[in-house]
Amino acid sequence: MAAARWTDEEARLRTAICRIGKLSYDRNYIVGADGNISARMADGTILITPTGAMKGFLEPHQVAHVDMTGRAIDDGPKPSSEVGIHLVSYQERPDVKAICHAHPPHAVAMTIAGVDLQMPVIPEIIVTIGGIPTAPFGTPGTSELPETIRDLVRCSDVMMMQNHGSVTLGANLMDAYKKLDMLEHTAKILWLAHVARGGLEPLPEEDVRKMLETRAQLGITTRNTLENRCGLE
Repeated sequence: MAAARWTDEEARLRTAICRIGKLSYDRNYIVGADGNISARMADGTILITPTGAMKGFLEPHQVAHVDMTGRAIDDGPKPSSEVGIHLVSYQERPDVKAICHAHPPHAVAMTIAGVDLQMPVIPEIIVTIGGIPTAPFGTPGTSELPETIRDLVRCSDVMMMQNHGSVTLGANLMDAYKKLDMLEHTAKILWLAHVARGGLEPLPEEDVRKMLETRAQLGITTRNTLENRCGLE
């Protein structure tokens, strides 16, 4: 689709997807053609990074445009082969407007090493994104992969896929990216602590409860597994 035919919303979101791709690439959350980024428009269609593209060097006209079945609705680029991750997330979460799938190295390493990212350790994370659940392994590029996260998407805005990467959901593109940034920073701290002392200990339940009670006062409404206990009982 030619730029002259884009609505203001579409032009803004295409540019923002490219910006988030560059930020993710510059921060080493993705390399090569890794990862994918999407945004849901007001009409319910999806703008998503194209298959095989280096996200750090995208131009707005290279972004794909699909419907909620993943079918291209113009003659532009083909969508990411992992578009299913995004479609499942949007299906389960009408409130979500943007998604980042990346391969943040410390967070992925933690899933490989078997370190539980759900463990409540860092106060700011407990209050905001909460525990970080990990979906079972699914074969990338297949219909199996998105189904591994379907239940988690209902519970959390931030999740890992075993041995693979992260999925962060947001009210907008910067919100989804912010959660990716927080996820990798958290994983790096936990990794360093794990290496330094040979293991991790969660904060006491009473302290976690008191921190979660501050969410309402602070106006934080993100889905938080430590609060909703989804998948933890």
